Amino acid sequence: MGRFVALALVLSSLLVAPVVGAAPCWLPPVAAPVADPFRAPPCPWCAGNRGIEYHTAPETVVRSVAAGRVTFSGSVAGTRYVVVEIAGGWLLTYGRLASITVRRGSPVAARTVIGTTSDQLFFGLRINGAYSDPARYLGRWVGRPRLVPIDGSATRYVPPRLRCGGR
Repeated sequence: MGRFVALALVLSSLLVAPVVGAAPCWLPPVAAPVADPFRAPPCPWCAGNRGIEYHTAPETVVRSVAAGRVTFSGSVAGTRYVVVEIAGGWLLTYGRLASITVRRGSPVAARTVIGTTSDQLFFGLRINGAYSDPARYLGRWVGRPRLVPIDGSATRYVPPRLRCGGR
């Protein structure tokens, strides 16, 4: 059973794993509109938004965008957060959670449920300790609309593909 779980974790992380040398392309942690995009502050203590704020319905499921290990799972000043360290030492922060389903030290695969939201979700990225815009690594499924034949003939299926950062 343990081998099956390990194999499943590896295979699921490959679904959105980047090509070596290429920038990662992740599915967003929630399917919700962005309420406030990343705005880099001009100084360490200045105003800005150090991540992306999503406007979510309460109890929306939050999924890890990439495989890694949970380095923090708990509350800061009454607000629940999960931090996942991924390849290269990058830190992904998920905040304003209503509930948390992972513990510190736990490995997570890409798309693992890490909790549920309140009415907003904060999603942040730190690279070498500096805040970075996570939107440049988030993709969306794209595909061409297809007409469905009404004469009973077979439909030609073309699967959608994940597109990131204008690629």
